[in-house]
Amino acid sequence: MTQPHLRIVDNPHDRAAVRRKDEAWLEERWADPRTRVLVVAGTRVQPRDGALDWVSPAEAPEGVRVLLGERDEAAWFAVVTGVELAQAGGDWAGLRDLLTPLAEGSLEGGPLLLHAIGLAEWLFVTRFCPRCGGGLVPRASGHELACTQCGRAQFPRTDPAVIMIVAAGEPGADDERCLLGRQAVWPEGRFSTLAGFCEPGETLEDAVRREVAEETGISVGDVEYFGNQPWPLPASLMLGFVGRATSTDIEVDRDEIEEARWFTRAELRAEAESGRVRLPQGVSISRSLIEHWYGGPLPGHW
Repeated sequence: MTQPHLRIVDNPHDRAAVRRKDEAWLEERWADPRTRVLVVAGTRVQPRDGALDWVSPAEAPEGVRVLLGERDEAAWFAVVTGVELAQAGGDWAGLRDLLTPLAEGSLEGGPLLLHAIGLAEWLFVTRFCPRCGGGLVPRASGHELACTQCGRAQFPRTDPAVIMIVAAGEPGADDERCLLGRQAVWPEGRFSTLAGFCEPGETLEDAVRREVAEETGISVGDVEYFGNQPWPLPASLMLGFVGRATSTDIEVDRDEIEEARWFTRAELRAEAESGRVRLPQGVSISRSLIEHWYGGPLPGHW
């Protein structure tokens, strides 16, 4: 059974990367009436009647033409325009607004949408060459930016971030506990797994240990890989882990984390049922990590 956090990437497309610089093929597919195009204004799209609004190439506005790939014997593109199009009116939505319907299956095309928005986010913020400050022009169907002065190429970024459920005690025992935390900006009662970005020269496992220690003062020993989730908000790949604590005394940093608590399975269930603790939605790998440790579904969500 597909984990809830992976439903947003069900039915991936062939990215057709070898075709990104094949101008003859690109023009041929752009002229094909079966080709579908998603218009992205800045980093927002315009759903219609509960579905993504895929238009024909003839209906698409001017903008950066991005090849997403092929699926169902058709080519799929995005056209990335300026934010002015969305500002002119209409109901435009950001990716975060669409994650829940993607996870619930009421909105199709998750992999194509994540691909399009991820590139649009990168194109939106990458304006100048980091080496010489020169202007950038798109190449390779929007998957590369070239400096007009020094010629250096820039490529889309994906930042690895670790996200972890930390457990203490004998695995599976009644008194085994998991560690959850909450940020100060969150509403009262909202708890989640800990997370943070991997630093240069650091293994993912060491990033788990460092982040947990920095945020809660807990030491972690064994770290086991769980799974991953694309999270282009704006450019992350969430890498999930299960860690085993070697200490249990909590000392939160009061910077990123305001409160952290240990929960037994019985405590977590009771708190979630009462609404005193609210857990992340199923769209997030955080929920999958929590329910993986718990051993089944839990009630309630943000």
